[in-house]
Amino acid sequence: MDMAAANLIEPGDRALVANSGFFGDRMGAILERYGAQVTHVRATVGGVPDPAEVDAALAKDSYKLLTITQVDTSTGVLTDVKALAAAGHAHGALVVVDGVCSVAGEALPMVDWGVDLAFTASQKAISVPPGLALAVARPAALAAFKARKTPVGSYYADWTNWLPVMEAYEARKPSYFGTPAVNLVWALNVSLGQILAEGMDARIARHVKLGRACQAGIAALGLGQVPLAPEIAAHTMTAPRFPAGVAGPDLLKHIGAAGVTLAGGLHPAIRAEYFRIGHMGPMTLNDVLAALGAIEHGLKACGYAFASGAGVAAAAQAYEA
Repeated sequence: MDMAAANLIEPGDRALVANSGFFGDRMGAILERYGAQVTHVRATVGGVPDPAEVDAALAKDSYKLLTITQVDTSTGVLTDVKALAAAGHAHGALVVVDGVCSVAGEALPMVDWGVDLAFTASQKAISVPPGLALAVARPAALAAFKARKTPVGSYYADWTNWLPVMEAYEARKPSYFGTPAVNLVWALNVSLGQILAEGMDARIARHVKLGRACQAGIAALGLGQVPLAPEIAAHTMTAPRFPAGVAGPDLLKHIGAAGVTLAGGLHPAIRAEYFRIGHMGPMTLNDVLAALGAIEHGLKACGYAFASGAGVAAAAQAYEA
């Protein structure tokens, strides 16, 4: 996120954030740190930005960047990148996509959808320990960078320092800027090999099936979910709401005792109302069923009434549908 803002924004540039949650807010804060004039088109909590509202906002001013969070980890919603990117290009804005919780788990064909810069991190669907930032810039983004009139405000993130290293490596020549996390780069090499062996189409299809299975299991247990409609629910994660009468910390503690660690809420407006389940990377149906079994154990320990095994059975059925 920092690299995108540092290299593409100069003081006074306008940026429009298609904001679907916590990480849209963070993107806006980072853009402002580099001098951007930032406007947000905010979705309702659990919703996604309306392409018509984004288009109308883009028509009012000249924006250099349109930023989109494909999957906001704070809400578990999946934004329509294709539609928003089309609006961005129609108004001459560069399209930047935060794919931290989506890349290698959700479809993101950069060329077909007109995405100029996409970035992710190593620790989610790429399935490498935390510590690597991965970015792909297409020609329009690089051209905007090369046309800068002011120096990049971050020394470490400056593409001026990184591009010569990349070009040297492509030519199989040594080059130095800073010592990379070699252990993580080797882990990335292994993970990318696994991703290519599975094939991107098959990998995305697997994530879709896992997401539908997990969400079907949660629904069968009578729990609501943060996304306002099933069609905007991410396939890499699920964000269930705590049921009435169940204290969130107690439920998560009992789930943990059953051997599964889940994350609490993140969005400040609903932080205490929900929890999060990640099902991305090398996950299988067995992982989802194990998580749902632990959730059933936790719900039972909290005194919540439901048909035992309902979540696990619904997930298995949805996966095979």
